[in-house]
Amino acid sequence: MKKSNQGFTLVEIAIVLVIIGLLLGGILKGQEMITQAKIKNVIADVSGVSAAMYGYQDRYKALPGDDKNATRWTGATAGNGDGIIVGKWTEAAKESLEYWDHLGRAGFISSGGAANPFNAVSGKIGVQTGDGSGTTPAGILSDGLATPTKFSALIMCTANLPDKIAISVDAQMDDGNGQKGNVRSMKQTTGPNPTDIAATADAYSEDGVSTYVVCRQL
Repeated sequence: MKKSNQGFTLVEIAIVLVIIGLLLGGILKGQEMITQAKIKNVIADVSGVSAAMYGYQDRYKALPGDDKNATRWTGATAGNGDGIIVGKWTEAAKESLEYWDHLGRAGFISSGGAANPFNAVSGKIGVQTGDGSGTTPAGILSDGLATPTKFSALIMCTANLPDKIAISVDAQMDDGNGQKGNVRSMKQTTGPNPTDIAATADAYSEDGVSTYVVCRQL
């Protein structure tokens, strides 16, 4: 007896395609939800740290990290009280890292000692004044310069942000332009968590591979 080979019917193929489409749609939607959650977390970190700093200033009349009376806590390292956060944003044994220790000891953030906390994409969060030298800060907050600069005031930076997240964070907190406004960006070209914040600001490039340090004036 001759056996007949039966293939899939058009209805069966259509059902399989619909199922595949639903699965792909669910996966893409899930990825988008995860990305949006990371964006919200990064923004919440920036807003939360800003609020913590102002709360500290209101209570102790000093900047965390720069507080010359921080020895009110046993083992804390006091700053010099000159109103400038000395040190680059990830520089050890400087006011820029003592900033986090003072906020933690005061109960404004979860205490992690004198170390940078991390954002939702495992990038460091840090603060510094201008170029971090503790002297006359480099760069002026100006949109009219031929070369857009970072800030001369106190800034908070958050690193390792993928291009899409960096652009969305900037757009929701400011204007979406990495070279203007109160939020500016630096494209990471030397690996994760660069130790220095460049003097110039970079435009965003949504290419799927670029990562950025995004800084906001406090």
